[in-house]
Amino acid sequence: MALTSSVKGEHPFNHLIDTLKDGDRKYFNPQKLNDARYDKLPLSIRVLLEAAIRKCDGFYVKEEDVHNILDWSEQQNVAEVPFPPARVLLQDFTGIPAMVDLAAMRDAVTKHGVDPGLVNPVCPTDLIVDHSLQIDLNKWWELELIRNKERLQFFKWCSKAFKNVNVVPPDVGAVHQLNLEYLSQVVQESQGFIYPDSVVGTDSHTTMINGLGILGWGVGGIESEAVMLGQPISLTLPQVVGCRLVGSVNILATSIDIVLGITKHLRQAGIAGKFVEFFGPGMSQLSVPDRTTIANMCPEYNATVSFFPVDHPVSRSVFMLSLFSLKVIEINLSSMVPHVSGPKRPQDRVAVSSMKEDFQSCLNEKVGFKGFHISKEKQESLVPFLHGGQEYELAHGSVVIAAVISCTNNCNPSVMLTAGLLAKKAVEAGLIVKPYIRTSLAPGSGMVTHYLNTSGVLPYLSQLGFEVIGYGCATCVGNTAPLPETVSEAIKEGDLVACGVLSGNRHFEGRLCDCVRANYLASPPLVVAYAIAGTVSINFEKEPLGVTSEGKEVYLRDVWPTREEVQQIEQDKVISSIFTELRARKEKGNTFWNNLECPESVVFPWDPKSTYIRSPSFFNKLCKEVQPPQSIENAHALLFLGDKVTTDHISPAGSIARVSAAAKYLLSKRLTPREFNSYGARRGNDAVMTRGTFASIKLQNRLIGKPGPKTVHIPSGQTLDVFEAVERYQRDGIPLIILAGKQYGSGNSRDWAAKGPYLLGVRAVIAESFEKMHKNHLVGMGIAPLQFLPGQSADSLELCGKEKFTITLPEDLSPKQMLTTSSGKTFSVTTLFDNEMDVAFYRHGGLLRYVARTML
Repeated sequence: MALTSSVKGEHPFNHLIDTLKDGDRKYFNPQKLNDARYDKLPLSIRVLLEAAIRKCDGFYVKEEDVHNILDWSEQQNVAEVPFPPARVLLQDFTGIPAMVDLAAMRDAVTKHGVDPGLVNPVCPTDLIVDHSLQIDLNKWWELELIRNKERLQFFKWCSKAFKNVNVVPPDVGAVHQLNLEYLSQVVQESQGFIYPDSVVGTDSHTTMINGLGILGWGVGGIESEAVMLGQPISLTLPQVVGCRLVGSVNILATSIDIVLGITKHLRQAGIAGKFVEFFGPGMSQLSVPDRTTIANMCPEYNATVSFFPVDHPVSRSVFMLSLFSLKVIEINLSSMVPHVSGPKRPQDRVAVSSMKEDFQSCLNEKVGFKGFHISKEKQESLVPFLHGGQEYELAHGSVVIAAVISCTNNCNPSVMLTAGLLAKKAVEAGLIVKPYIRTSLAPGSGMVTHYLNTSGVLPYLSQLGFEVIGYGCATCVGNTAPLPETVSEAIKEGDLVACGVLSGNRHFEGRLCDCVRANYLASPPLVVAYAIAGTVSINFEKEPLGVTSEGKEVYLRDVWPTREEVQQIEQDKVISSIFTELRARKEKGNTFWNNLECPESVVFPWDPKSTYIRSPSFFNKLCKEVQPPQSIENAHALLFLGDKVTTDHISPAGSIARVSAAAKYLLSKRLTPREFNSYGARRGNDAVMTRGTFASIKLQNRLIGKPGPKTVHIPSGQTLDVFEAVERYQRDGIPLIILAGKQYGSGNSRDWAAKGPYLLGVRAVIAESFEKMHKNHLVGMGIAPLQFLPGQSADSLELCGKEKFTITLPEDLSPKQMLTTSSGKTFSVTTLFDNEMDVAFYRHGGLLRYVARTML
């Protein structure tokens, strides 16, 4: 593509190029700047700096940007800087409109005699198909593949037709896991240069990658498409908060305890919108899965990224130099003590060290969120019963259900391995689980069973009664086999508060079994421990876990595996087997994908009958020459909106209403309402998405005075569907604008919230303020974001929305320029073009047309 960023002789930072000792590979070495400020930069900011140096072209990235990043201590939270990431990560819902746009661009340049094969993403792009498809190899899964055949055929064509695009087929893995386990390189190489890996992705879990020392975060569809086409991400130079980890992890604390403990500290620290960078001696105690899980929790504490440098000893020295310019939070890992939750609600956390005392207080308390109100004389009750021909006794606190579940909050391999190793050591020490306890093991996937087997611990779990029962929801939702009848009778006879312990995420009173009143959520190894102990009323520090047949007391500390043991097996057995399995599945593909036919052409042969894939009209009337900005004359307001209009109002993502304009279109294509699917699934069809623009039933349009996807066609005075009104305006050649209040475009990033209005013919949006990301989207689609002057609004100017608006645009349009608007009265608005790049995009009619013209 024309915007390829090859390093040429005129590069302004040629003098920073260094060569590795092997002599073959080069890199930009910022240390050759000989600037003391570089040594004081956090490592995450150094990644931004290196990318700006390497990609400095005088247009997208300027020398001024490099110096602003270098001057981070003074420019943080002030300077707007570009970040050109090393690659883009797409899931299929957001990937399909991006690839459809590129396919349409090939059509556009072909009409002008340009080789369509030159249209390719500038930035390497990975597109993972599995995100929106249920991975369940049964008949339903096959039907799902068939239903999505059109989209899958298009994706397969993309994998063959485009350079710089890697399409991962269905049934390989989820997008965020593939990013971690398969796609990430830490160091990238291109055109003889090496540089740090970095990524922006349309998946909300993209931040997990920071746990590997790779800078990355989630973005919207238009940002990702812009990066694919060579444009950097724009961000305010972030403040960096240092997080110093000290202390030693409690021997019984699992990865879950550590992750939740750190998350709690960071949530209380007030770090919204900041980069968090970890360092300190405690770093060495966090495994890679620990780090990626903490990084993935960014939304919980509102950070942009949580960055774990690859080489944390270097990180320590960096922070020693730059503490004067950093806010530093210190977290003592020794404070991360193991907890369980219960006995009735998930939010009631109890330190394991206090479990015996807490359970006793629950017996004493009145019936409520925690209490059972057992009288003092009955608290010591012992009820004998027979099971399998042998006599046992039950008491308050006796464990009768113990379920190890690997799902959602327990998907980190280390906690399951800890449970397995604990079982192994307990069996070898001669401990058992009493046979009347209903034990079970429900792995979250076949991969969990695979690594438990590979590491050799599955047989020991089985010996303690934890047999694999399947992979669906079980104990959490009450799908527990009935307790032995003698056990149930003993519980009822003594009115006992019997207990269930499970590692799932649901445990309300009576949910596991109607005669089990106390239920605790615990980590998988603690489930095994409490099952061996047979009671929750135990102090593991002072009381033995169990007694062997020879009468030897065995304490929990005697059989609890060290973190080093767990991490070693995780490294030797789990990670290698996951990578081997993943690579095999990626290379093998699946039968449906492998047999799926797709076009071999350079340009995509659009099927006019398709209701999923359609060539969009972004490139209509594209010519080689750029016309000067045209004033917007005698425009009508399509909509007159209030404050906080969200991207959901502008472009709904849910189901398609049966009475909507999009539904009428699909009905005309002979689809039944059951076949409509959702707006999200039809993002590759501009006819559906344009009709879905402003189709929200919650849209508050002041022209009609009540919520709904309607507006007034001002020339006739008729109330119509928004799309029907647009058709009339377009037929009569009338330009359109939108009037709005504060925070226009807030909410989730959504590409069609800008693409849709563009195709409806909206030329400008005049608002009191804009959500920054959406404002950038409007610019990227060639729509002018115009802001009322401070203190002014549609109401203060006494606009009713039914005026004719003329906005005068000068030929020498510039950033932040004041424009004159007349509507019977004259007022001024400010263009929200931040820089010359924004102006260039607007003059060309948006980023897509700009890129297409550079090729003509």
